[in-house]
Amino acid sequence: MKLIQLDIRGISYSETQSGAYALLLSEVEGERKLPVIIGSFEAQAIAIALEKEIKPVRPLTHDLFKSFADRFDIRVKQVIIHKLVDGIFYASMICEHQKIEEIIDARTSDAIALALRYGAPIFTYESILKKAGFKSPVSSNPGPKSSEEKWIRNFISEQVDDPLPQDLTKVSMDELQKLLDTLVKKEDYEKAAKVRDEIERREKS
Repeated sequence: MKLIQLDIRGISYSETQSGAYALLLSEVEGERKLPVIIGSFEAQAIAIALEKEIKPVRPLTHDLFKSFADRFDIRVKQVIIHKLVDGIFYASMICEHQKIEEIIDARTSDAIALALRYGAPIFTYESILKKAGFKSPVSSNPGPKSSEEKWIRNFISEQVDDPLPQDLTKVSMDELQKLLDTLVKKEDYEKAAKVRDEIERREKS
């Protein structure tokens, strides 16, 4: 299958869904865009890589990974967003060490954060762009009221789950387990930890 190269267009924040961001990717030779929901930590890691003038006092996780990999002559050659299941994007990093290539699975946000630090290209497949991409007119006056910005904000609101029930003690064990499985699948580990803690509390009582 033909790979389609993507550029990073920007990061949009949701005012209605706390801590939710949309990383907006755009195909290099086309008009389609691919929005990827990411958390605040991931948004920060990508934003710092985009802003070359910003230098953290201490290395962030992705900077540390790059320093470690550079020391052992490992580099990221390219990133491929290769799968989309239930709204979750899956990515792989093509890495090279001593002229030998290895494919490493990664969260899409982590893979992109590292691609930026290595200057590596980002790709996806036509089937994914058809399924999750969108087109929008380029606004001559970009801002929060542009059609593209409205679309992105609506997308974030639709994709991000509602907050956890305020009182987990009133949720049945079966529902808690289903909720935990869903949160882990969506890689929302902060909420998953709260549900896990409630399950463990009941099992010990």
